[in-house]
Amino acid sequence: MSSGQAPIQLSSPFIEEREHELVNEVLSSGRLSLGPTGPRFEQMLAERVGTRFAAAVSSGTAGLHLLVRSYEIGAGDEVITTPFSFAASTNCFLYEGATPVFADIDRSTWNIDPAAIEAAITPRTKAIVAVDIFGYPCELDPIKELAARHGLAVIDDACEALGAEYRGKPVGGCGVPAVFAFYPNKQMTTGEGGIVVTDSEEQWRLLKSLSNQGRGDDGPWLEHVRLGYNYRLDDLSAALGIAQLEKLDRILELRSQVAERYRALLAGVEGVELAAADDAEHRRSWFVFVVRLAAGIDRERVIEGLTKEKVASSRYLPCIHLQPYMRERFGFAEGLCPQGEALSRSTVALPFYTALEAEDQERVVAALERAIAAASS
Repeated sequence: MSSGQAPIQLSSPFIEEREHELVNEVLSSGRLSLGPTGPRFEQMLAERVGTRFAAAVSSGTAGLHLLVRSYEIGAGDEVITTPFSFAASTNCFLYEGATPVFADIDRSTWNIDPAAIEAAITPRTKAIVAVDIFGYPCELDPIKELAARHGLAVIDDACEALGAEYRGKPVGGCGVPAVFAFYPNKQMTTGEGGIVVTDSEEQWRLLKSLSNQGRGDDGPWLEHVRLGYNYRLDDLSAALGIAQLEKLDRILELRSQVAERYRALLAGVEGVELAAADDAEHRRSWFVFVVRLAAGIDRERVIEGLTKEKVASSRYLPCIHLQPYMRERFGFAEGLCPQGEALSRSTVALPFYTALEAEDQERVVAALERAIAAASS
């Protein structure tokens, strides 16, 4: 049991000496923002995922919002997205006055179902925001085909999926603009921060301008050619990102090892369903480790049991359309997306991070077994 044991936290960034070295170099340079470090980080990330251009921004949410702006999505438009994601997947177009339309998820992958997308398309549909939930690639090719037939924009919310692969290509390099996020619980971190990748130079230039208060490519510093935002990523954060990118392969491998240990430990635990495994077309990048509890197991009692044993956990994820502000504004209610809602009621995120020790994972699984037994009685 937990007496005398240290708490096991839900997530933790993987920071070593190289991060300190590069951040200190920027501090010493005096170029803390709009210096050379940001463009270097952008180039490295673009090369990593196989795109022509990358625009670093202050958060994944900011990146999604800028892509929405770049497609001139606004009031009167509908945008189709998944209910099972972090709220930013929808907020990014709510900022511009567009209307959310939720398409249910696939039971096995937990990603948006292309058939549900097609059924949700109306004359007002302007775009699709697809999400690679928990680092598992969504069915981007069928989604792209749907979008092409109906003249829709596609935005890939890959905020949780840096390092994932879809049909042999890196997520982010599959032919549609994508956004990655670097909050400290992600595969790699810049503290806060995110990045947009695209193959369009025109779109990239617009993103760079929008993120930098609407300034143009040249001209006086205080001249603004369009309405913009302060969505820049500073050079200190970019330096941290460079150090993380340099060792991204090691990070991904270590996280994969942690995930495989969990899968082995949980293989014999009754009442636990694991997230979809990799196959020939999908290679997950491990962001979080989420399990689905079987029907009849009280999730709140499971979380309570884990908490008593000093094991952090979280309800990943509440359905977006059932968030209080979404209910109040749009009148959404239970029953709209049955698959997403059923999943949302039964999932629990366990402690997961790059340097999680095997003995701590054993303690997590033992605590989970006890919590499930108590919650099932």
